[in-house]
Amino acid sequence: MKASALTTHILDTAAGRPAQGVLVELYRLDPAGAVKVTERVTNADGRTDAPLLTAESFVAGRYELRFHVGAYFGGAGFLDVVPIAVRLEAGQGHYHVPLLCSPWSYATYRGS
Repeated sequence: MKASALTTHILDTAAGRPAQGVLVELYRLDPAGAVKVTERVTNADGRTDAPLLTAESFVAGRYELRFHVGAYFGGAGFLDVVPIAVRLEAGQGHYHVPLLCSPWSYATYRGS
């Protein structure tokens, strides 16, 4: 069985560069509500210095990543906090959730 983990990175598609200094929050979506697991800030490469979930801390379930891009774009544009809800399963290996964004739009996919 492959060990699972969760990482992310953010690209500023309007400027054509990694998005540095973006707060990323991770919540586990339990039946009782959202429970905050961790938060990280992106580095100069648009990545977090540590995974959001390591193989050791990984628990299968539903999660939501909250990307605080409104603050990154200085309040300009349309987006504020971009939520991405995902289902993570054990044994599926590394999960990577990139966010490509501008002040007005975003896209994501399961990366590698």
